[in-house]
Amino acid sequence: MPDLLQALKSVVQSFIKDENKTPLHIGEAMGCWIFLALAGETQVQTEAGINSTTDPELRKALQEAVNMFKSQKERMIAFMLSEGVPIPPLSESKPKSNPSDVPLGVKLTDDELANSLNIKMVILITYCANAIIQSARNDVTLIWIEYLQEYMAFGATLKELVKKRGWLKVPPYYYAPGAPIK
Repeated sequence: MPDLLQALKSVVQSFIKDENKTPLHIGEAMGCWIFLALAGETQVQTEAGINSTTDPELRKALQEAVNMFKSQKERMIAFMLSEGVPIPPLSESKPKSNPSDVPLGVKLTDDELANSLNIKMVILITYCANAIIQSARNDVTLIWIEYLQEYMAFGATLKELVKKRGWLKVPPYYYAPGAPIK
């Protein structure tokens, strides 16, 4: 079965060749600007998480997320500059530090770090999906599809780690009134 996102990406790419490049509309420019600020702050917060945990699997997942955010930031900056859109102020990367040097009153637990990143993935997936719908230009749509695909792939692997470690926060089960409880 073909990958749905890959198929969608191919369709969009076929339209890009024939598209006359109009300037970005204000929503597209604003979407790029907000995304870059969000991805940049999420990268820095994730770097702080790497500095707070000693769990090797969580450190690996957090580093993969940082690499993904850095790559997306670089691509978005290049795109925005080529379109004449100003870049938002971005925080500097965090230097590496020893997790045992982080005071206990500041240090987040591994489940807090993992669930925080999970929540950020949900926010970013939702953001990309909204940006896809709001984009008029096909090349802009393609950027959001690529990011969405990256988030979904990463989110699936992060979810497995969170489940494996017992960190997954699950809401209570809902039983409809009158339905038998299993």
